[in-house]
Amino acid sequence: MRTNSRSETQAGRVAFLWDESFLWGVMAYKSLKASRLPFELIRAGDIRNGALADYRTIFVPGGWASNKVKVLGEEGTSAIRKFVGQGGNYLGFCGGAGLATQDGIGLVPVTRRPTKERVPSFSGRIRLISQDHDLWKGVGEPIFHAWWPSQFIVNESVKVLAAYGEALPDAFTSDVNVEDGMSTGSWKDLEEVYQINLDPKRLIGEPAVIEGRYGEGKVILSLVHFDTPGDSNGAIALKNLWQYLGHDHRDVEPAMPESRCEQGRRASHHPLMSEFETAVGGLIDLGVRNFLWYWRNSMLLQWRRGVRGLEYCTLYIMVSELAELLGMHNGKHNIPDLDGSLESIRELLLPFVEKAERLLVRERFVMQYSHITYERCDDPEIQIIREELFSRSKSHGGLFKELIDEVDRRLYGMLTRL
Repeated sequence: MRTNSRSETQAGRVAFLWDESFLWGVMAYKSLKASRLPFELIRAGDIRNGALADYRTIFVPGGWASNKVKVLGEEGTSAIRKFVGQGGNYLGFCGGAGLATQDGIGLVPVTRRPTKERVPSFSGRIRLISQDHDLWKGVGEPIFHAWWPSQFIVNESVKVLAAYGEALPDAFTSDVNVEDGMSTGSWKDLEEVYQINLDPKRLIGEPAVIEGRYGEGKVILSLVHFDTPGDSNGAIALKNLWQYLGHDHRDVEPAMPESRCEQGRRASHHPLMSEFETAVGGLIDLGVRNFLWYWRNSMLLQWRRGVRGLEYCTLYIMVSELAELLGMHNGKHNIPDLDGSLESIRELLLPFVEKAERLLVRERFVMQYSHITYERCDDPEIQIIREELFSRSKSHGGLFKELIDEVDRRLYGMLTRL
């Protein structure tokens, strides 16, 4: 029988909510594995069926908070509130943090600052102004990574564990390098062109990591990504979080995630998977040679304003991870309906890549004489293809959403078979 109390048998159990995380879910999964921290993947349907009774903490990685609310439904969000209210812990990063706010499921008296008031496109390394807390034990200079975060407005009952300090010179705000932007002497002119806030100094003093209570449970929300690949400070913070929330861990030096080329990936040897990798690899190469993006680390692109770099990056990483997992499974397991599921992906992926390549080339040349954003462009052909591939939604839509959902289903199935 399930119990709602947080017993000793649940001390090492962390439920990792996979749904609507995509790239951010893969990133968190790999970082937690590299740091040898215990967790178990679950889906929204499991939560609706009472699975949280078997855990002490629910961890929600990045992704669009609004999409997470939709997939959980009222039954799922109520289950999370009940779980935390009765003494469970909630840990959320970025979009997972947004899910817990008053704009989401309401675990803490925190709202998200309106887009016009925040710096909506900051990414990269930033110094934190940290307060005394177990989370920072063993961290030297508190420099971490933020990837296009929201910003919080907090109630006085919420404890701010860290606020933003100065952005490091190698960070970006939209597609403007921070050091280069500062060298102009003023961000004002750039902000007038971009029609958004760009100056990273606007972030200084804003809450970055917070802790609150909901009933008997702890709620820790972070707008910085402790799960960034290769981040030694982040690995220490992850270990500290697991300790603080009462979870066992192996007392070893965290192993850093290696770059994709250093991991020695195993080929899947499946003809369809090879076709997928060639297709998405070609799409990424097209963007590189047209100066639309480049790799900032092993999992994240930096793209020019005007294209949807996050979606293409997400597709590439998830297809690559699926290929790697299939390589690990070759000759070891009989994977149910593998050919059928891969064929379903193929039917969506190849038309997507073909149209995306045409879109990117057209966007590249329109940039030469016109200012465009990911949602605004005067070229009618661009608008037609964009709507088909992505819809008008910022939080994933169109053919891309159908495709990434299909890849995600197979990827989740593979991960839970390991």
